[in-house]
Amino acid sequence: MTNPFQFLQQTRSEVAKVVWPSRREVITTTAMVFVMAVVAAIFFFGVDFVIRTALELLLTSFG
Repeated sequence: MTNPFQFLQQTRSEVAKVVWPSRREVITTTAMVFVMAVVAAIFFFGVDFVIRTALELLLTSFG
C-alpha cells in the first residue's frame, strides 16, 4: 500500500502521459458524429416510412 503522497505523484505522472486531442481532431470527430446521426435518422425514417406505407396498404386492402 502506498502513502497518499506517492499516490498523488504516480497519478500526476500518469496524467502527464495522456495525449490530448487537438482542437482540429475534436472538431472533426464531432462533425463525423453529427453526420452519422443524421444519416442514421434519415435511414430509419425511410425504413419506417416504407413499413408504414406497406402496412397501411395491406390493412386497407383487406379491411
